[in-house]
Amino acid sequence: MKALNTTALILIVIGGVNWGLVGFFDYNLVDSIFNQGSFLARAVYAIVGLAALWTVVVMGSKSMEKNS
Repeated sequence: MKALNTTALILIVIGGVNWGLVGFFDYNLVDSIFNQGSFLARAVYAIVGLAALWTVVVMGSKSMEKNS
């Protein structure tokens, strides 16, 4: 489980850096690597989104354990 949580965190950081680049410099790293709108770019976005959802679930369950 720890490896999955670490992987999810790394993916979230990568996604955050990409959004920072878009916001500050109008440069989308994922699109520049995999071509805008390509299947691979969409797959990267989907995987980063799933990692974020996984992290929310893990954080929620840890929060509930702490409050019990």
